[in-house]
Amino acid sequence: MHAVRLLLASSVDYAGLFPPAKLDMHPTVKNFARYRAGPDAWMLASLIVPVTRFPEFVEEADPYLPKTADVEGDEPWSLSVLVAPASDKIILQDLERIERFNERMEDRDFSRAHGRARIDTIETKAASGKEIDRVLEYVHDDIFAYFEIAPDADPRGLVTVMASLDAGAKIRTGGLTPESHPTPEQLARFLKVCRAAEVPFKATAGLHHPCRHLATDVGCMQFGFLNVFAAGVLLWDNDQMTETEIEEILTEERVTAFEFGPTGLAYRKHFIRFDQIAVARERFAHSFGSCSFLEPLADLRALGLLPVAEEEVAP
Repeated sequence: MHAVRLLLASSVDYAGLFPPAKLDMHPTVKNFARYRAGPDAWMLASLIVPVTRFPEFVEEADPYLPKTADVEGDEPWSLSVLVAPASDKIILQDLERIERFNERMEDRDFSRAHGRARIDTIETKAASGKEIDRVLEYVHDDIFAYFEIAPDADPRGLVTVMASLDAGAKIRTGGLTPESHPTPEQLARFLKVCRAAEVPFKATAGLHHPCRHLATDVGCMQFGFLNVFAAGVLLWDNDQMTETEIEEILTEERVTAFEFGPTGLAYRKHFIRFDQIAVARERFAHSFGSCSFLEPLADLRALGLLPVAEEEVAP
């Protein structure tokens, strides 16, 4: 398998509903269906949907969901659902709605008529270990929970709780304003703390392009998804990496600094083999939310990191 594909397989959680794309539900689910059936489906993970938009999703996705009476047939759509903050009592109602949704989708008669989707993960915000503990009491065993940590917060206490309760950490890596972007120091510390506790992470926002760059429309430097995932897998393979070394990877602006060779990925003195990249992705660097699926792919191809697709996905 190509090194870049191994690093980025199933890495993009499609967030077309969210800014800056902010598409309506119909084009979002239509896009997801097309990407899922296209030649670049290897890079696609879940569709991100807010729990508050379930009725709209069910209506608009109906024509596109895989419809089969055979539970061993086409895989159901994977959904990652945004729920209320862990501090809000409404989150318990959200979790009940999720359980009912999955139960309905597992009904053979319903799936034959309307198709199949499954909520695999939820995403929420947490500010204390007590909030995390309380929420996880109500999360079904088949669902993995990510708790977003504010970039300026000390992540150590929250991540320690997540480690003991089998949950993941989430960090916001961008937004529509400079203030919504974490500093390299904050992101490096987040990754270092997660690695020390062996807590997997996902990132969201601002990662449309491979390497760190100046986003003129926002007015600040933005991280690249190659920066974040290369830092993640290399850190997983070498937990002695310092925060300064992590920052160097996160702030690298030259794609040529990342060497994708026949046996693995190298960045300066750091190296990780193919087999360990797969382990690091499974156990640590999970995914990133992006409102565009095509932009990351187009950039990778323009940089020569991916071959031109045999069958290009229509815009």
